[in-house]
Amino acid sequence: MREYKVVVLGSGGVGKSALTVQFVTGSFIEKYDPTIEDFYRKEIEVDSSPSVLEILDTAGTEQFASMRDLYIKNGQGFILVYSLVNQQSFQDIKPMRDQIIRVKRYEKVPMILVGNKVDLEGEREVSYGEGKALAEEWSCPFMETGPMQNSL
Repeated sequence: MREYKVVVLGSGGVGKSALTVQFVTGSFIEKYDPTIEDFYRKEIEVDSSPSVLEILDTAGTEQFASMRDLYIKNGQGFILVYSLVNQQSFQDIKPMRDQIIRVKRYEKVPMILVGNKVDLEGEREVSYGEGKALAEEWSCPFMETGPMQNSL
């Protein structure tokens, strides 16, 4: 069975764990518990073949940023997550993508840009257009998501 290693990156509090757990288990976790590192496996189908997705949910806090090179080195694909109610988290995602390119030494690394917390529309700080434009600049897919809708 083919295995794919995916790394979820983003600032602290953007909802990386909530997004990952929702994808793997189908349930949304409400409480915020800062992650150091969590690892999940899910059987999926890729090109009509059964496959295993290994998902590494990483720490968003700066104190664990030094571990990021290792995550990136071992990852095959990346989910870059920002909170659409936090402009700074959107800015923080750009150097993370630069770091992926630097570590991988390759411009066309598989990645997707995700604007999370669409359920908090009234507090939005990052427009859909801003996220879409950044994804187009990076030539990667883009989506916005929130609890139990448009999940990865």
